[in-house]
Amino acid sequence: MEAAGARTRAAARRRARRLRAPATLKEQRDPQPGGRLLQRRIEEDQEEAVFREVVSFTPDPLPVRYYDKDTTKPISFYLSSLEELLAWTPNLEDGFNVALGPPECRQPPLSSRRPRTLMCHDMMGGYLDDKFIQGSATQNPYSFYHWQYIDIFVYFSHHTVTIPPVGWTNAAHRHGVCVLGTFITEWKEGERLCEAFLAGDERSYQAVARQLVLIAQFFRFDGWLINIENSLSLAAVGNVPHFLQYLTTQLHQQVPRGLVLWYDSVVSSGQLTWQDELNEHNRVFFDSCDGFFTNYNWREEHLERMLGQAGERLADVYVGVDVFARGNVVGGRFHTDKSLELIRKHGFSVALFAPGWVYECLEKGDFFQNQDKFWSLLERYLPAHSICSLPFVTSFCLGMGTRRVCYGQEEAVGPWYHLSAQEIQPLFGEHRLEGDGRGWVKMHCCLEDAWNGGSSLLIRGLIPPEVGNVSVRLFSLQVPVPPKVFLSMVYKLEGPSAVGVALELTTGDAGSCHVGGISALSETSSRRSPRPLRVPPTKLAKWVGRCGQQLSGGWVQRQLSDTRPQDPLWDGAPCGSGPLSSQSEGAKLRPLGTGLFASPSCYEVNLRGCLLQALFVNFSRPPGSQEEENFVCRLGEIQVVDANSLLTPLPQVQAVTVSQVRWQPAASEGESGPAGLRLSCTLHWAYLLPHVRCFRIHCCRGSGGDSPCRGPSEPEKPTLLGLAFVNRYRIVDLAVAAAEPGRDGRVEFLVEPIPKEGFLVPRAEWGRAAMLYSTPRT
Repeated sequence: MEAAGARTRAAARRRARRLRAPATLKEQRDPQPGGRLLQRRIEEDQEEAVFREVVSFTPDPLPVRYYDKDTTKPISFYLSSLEELLAWTPNLEDGFNVALGPPECRQPPLSSRRPRTLMCHDMMGGYLDDKFIQGSATQNPYSFYHWQYIDIFVYFSHHTVTIPPVGWTNAAHRHGVCVLGTFITEWKEGERLCEAFLAGDERSYQAVARQLVLIAQFFRFDGWLINIENSLSLAAVGNVPHFLQYLTTQLHQQVPRGLVLWYDSVVSSGQLTWQDELNEHNRVFFDSCDGFFTNYNWREEHLERMLGQAGERLADVYVGVDVFARGNVVGGRFHTDKSLELIRKHGFSVALFAPGWVYECLEKGDFFQNQDKFWSLLERYLPAHSICSLPFVTSFCLGMGTRRVCYGQEEAVGPWYHLSAQEIQPLFGEHRLEGDGRGWVKMHCCLEDAWNGGSSLLIRGLIPPEVGNVSVRLFSLQVPVPPKVFLSMVYKLEGPSAVGVALELTTGDAGSCHVGGISALSETSSRRSPRPLRVPPTKLAKWVGRCGQQLSGGWVQRQLSDTRPQDPLWDGAPCGSGPLSSQSEGAKLRPLGTGLFASPSCYEVNLRGCLLQALFVNFSRPPGSQEEENFVCRLGEIQVVDANSLLTPLPQVQAVTVSQVRWQPAASEGESGPAGLRLSCTLHWAYLLPHVRCFRIHCCRGSGGDSPCRGPSEPEKPTLLGLAFVNRYRIVDLAVAAAEPGRDGRVEFLVEPIPKEGFLVPRAEWGRAAMLYSTPRT
């Protein structure tokens, strides 16, 4: 604590010295290819790069592999041939498609023997709206949000090398799910490709393996599904086990927890003969990699025979289930539970192929209802995995919406779809009390309202007269809790309901776990610590600053108090551990009072030797009520934050540059004012990605040398352009005014980091760059 305070005071002294220093101006070259003259100056304790541009309508073309040819928006891509695979090397353009980080820590790990659930996403050829790395304005897109039931996600297409779009990788990793790409060969062209790299000596297949490992390592996904769906010569098929062994070994060395899976296709003779099981004809491939994905036309006798073949590796056999129910299959569609019942009966893992059937084949307007119905029928066979790291922060955003909201404030109206913006999703479902079933709770996605992002979690329920409250599990966790945690919940009750809402947590290791006092946090309260900080670090000050404030849009951040579970509570979770009252150690964080707009606050909880196991939300009847109580509640955000993480210094975005500039005239005078322009360019900056949740990119437009974002009187409010999840962002067709003769036009770009703890940071920590542009001299 003392060391953190000393660092903070030293940083404050350095900042004060910079503020007293006179403004300086110097010139340097843009480090990007074809760099333009820029000016860099220190101003208001911030480093601002100023770039000068002369408007030209003849831009250098961008490579079509990485950018949409019509809009220049960055896109995810695939490789179509062996030549493209072997020629690929990482370059600057590839940076857009790199995932934010590896999968979050989870329990149980994939290395456990528990049967797993693999989802193979195959939708209309792939690379649809999900290819737009920075999102799109898609209406009614496909959305997947039952991540806590999934262990492995495979992005499948029929291109030779399918690199998963980074949005899927980010969403999956945030939930602790590993992501695989697909290497596929098919038909006569596939035979020629395989002959080229498998029929020769080891150098050929090792070169292919090294490239596949390099791609997975660079883009930060987790491995490959290998799908050879064409006949092989004896020479080629003889090298397949060696290729798989080399690929698997190299991947394990370079990608932590990496996986290589083999699809049931060719057999050891080289013939293309799907077996629908693991047997002596394909066992050699299973023995050479991490797992085996069977074809779909199996029967229970196939499963029985595989018990002997798999031995102790039952969980490494992924029995394929075609949700479209094509061919002679068990179950499929809304009867997929029949397949899973048999698969789990014999202890195997399951590979669900194309569960997007609910989107492709059913009414788009009923998508969410059909999606929830499909997964609710399977949930008894899908053990949930637990998240085991802090901070745990979610606004329940699906990565899509009909408008954009930032902490209760509407920022933009219109459809949007951005997979990387999807936040941690709960255990969805409908749960009923045992007995006559009069008490119930249902959880749904809610696009009609949001606290932060595009959606919230809608919870409807009924408390019957004979029950004081109902409680339902939102998240399964296995988090070693630090000594102090900060907790917060933002929610909104609909209508005149006086039902009480409480956040609950359960803890394990009851023999040593101790739940101590809970003290309120506010900007004026003293913190419970041996050495209170005279000036709280920025991150702590911003987090505490939201506590005790009235929120926008009718949202409530409730006061909490520490009680112990005394009443029998219902755990409605599908894989629950029984009633909460049976947990010997836990903390129920209840509201102080029942008023809808109670003064919001946040709390610090002191813990010792605890393992946080679950987060619940509890709904209790108001005092004196004897009737049925219906309630409708929207959850906007939950935060569980390690107190010490808020004491670390907040990094500043640095070295913002502008490159790859493209100018176009506006389509019409009325579009952006007289003689308007459209500006496209790429921003780069420096920031440590492990600290960040995302970046919000803004702009201010003006003229001359003055900053429109920092004017002396009423500075312009920045316009949100979009979100970034890497240290770069492509601005596309930004409307700006044309520069007047003899006077520069000006546009300023701001990069706002959002820390993992989930709060808005002061502008002093943002990065910024300005562009001055002029018309060419005649």
